[in-house]
Amino acid sequence: MQKQLWAKGYSVDDKILEFTTGNDRVLDLKLAPYDVLGSLAHIAMLQKIGLLTLEEYAALRSELIRIYHEILSAQFVIDAGVEDIHSQIEFMLTQRLGEVGKKIHSGRSRNDQVLVDMKLYMRDKIEEVVVNVKVLFELLQTLSEKYKNVLLPGYTHYQVAMPSSFGLWFGAYAEALTDDLHTLQAAYEVVNRNPLGSAAGYGSSFALQRQLTTDLLGFAGLNYNVVYAQMTRGKADFVILSSMASVAYTLNKLASDVVLYVSQNFDFISFPPHLMEGSSIMPHKKNPDVFELIRAKTNQIKSLPQSINAITANMPSGYHRDWQLLKEHTLPAFDNLTDCLQLTAAMLEQVIVNEHIIEDKKYDYLFTVERVNELVVAGMPFRDAYKKVGEEIENHTFKPNYKLHHSHEGSIGNIGTEYIRQYFDSIYAKFDFDTKKSKLNALISAT
Repeated sequence: MQKQLWAKGYSVDDKILEFTTGNDRVLDLKLAPYDVLGSLAHIAMLQKIGLLTLEEYAALRSELIRIYHEILSAQFVIDAGVEDIHSQIEFMLTQRLGEVGKKIHSGRSRNDQVLVDMKLYMRDKIEEVVVNVKVLFELLQTLSEKYKNVLLPGYTHYQVAMPSSFGLWFGAYAEALTDDLHTLQAAYEVVNRNPLGSAAGYGSSFALQRQLTTDLLGFAGLNYNVVYAQMTRGKADFVILSSMASVAYTLNKLASDVVLYVSQNFDFISFPPHLMEGSSIMPHKKNPDVFELIRAKTNQIKSLPQSINAITANMPSGYHRDWQLLKEHTLPAFDNLTDCLQLTAAMLEQVIVNEHIIEDKKYDYLFTVERVNELVVAGMPFRDAYKKVGEEIENHTFKPNYKLHHSHEGSIGNIGTEYIRQYFDSIYAKFDFDTKKSKLNALISAT
């Protein structure tokens, strides 16, 4: 039998309820601790404006903290017949405390409950992603410095092009993560605004103190306009997933490089056997399965902003049930991206670099531009030098000079690791995770 907070004395067809509930009962377990935190802030505000007595507030707060710890210890379930996390917690409070449990919903709607739950969840998950981005960044920086003098063939059009280095290769992905961190920081600012008190999108006639719940939950500020607060549902998902897609873009390209570079035809890098998987028929195979799956999973993440766009396309302001489907795309994405970041770092910690690639004669033509530039420095016009080296290639008289003299910013001889680190650190410092943590810890403390 279904139980709904909105029940009015008549029964709704079970098939209708099953369809409209969807996956909420499963997905909402991820939001359970955040629903409690939002409720703790809300009842503190209700007591402040006189809708709860001190005794009622104390009873509700104590029981909510108890439920919070039940959630953390995996003792919490959403009962059969209860449609979502918000209903479950309110039913539990009513069962355990009686009539006072029915007072908790004054001044809010499930609409702003979902929003505040999602924003609290996304704030925490962005922090998790950012911390793992930093771990991978530090590793790439270390590898960049370690192998900065090991040359690596550069390719364009899958053709041998110009000399590069492992320092440049690893460092390129480190710098890419700085731009990704920028997008995550911007997304964090969008999410770090409090929608609680917007109710169903039109506010309340109660004298709600929205700044109080903002402070208690550690938000940087309010979504002031109550209509816009509801409009952030879907928009916040899109912004967050777009920033995550940026990280996924970087990981996807890195994974694609690795899959190419470990193949026998390239043989630029390798990994210990225990990190590779084999074939059921070919005994010689050592397959880069981890990076192939990272490549596929990051492609899925890259597609998510478009999925959100498709769900919310042509949707006017005000609440619509379509929004319920957003959770199916947004909630799993964080864990998937975190897994990709952690596995990328775990693999690269044990990467084996081939330090003798350039000794292969097929890479001699990497140095044709070096020869052209030498002639230009000696006084020959560039186009004449280009033609002369072209003739040497055609006549098989070209001889590579393996000594490079690249010194400008960001080139082989000046990879700029310290500047990339300074840029990354300046962005990372903008995240105010400590304020969020201290506020939520104070909210849930027993005293």
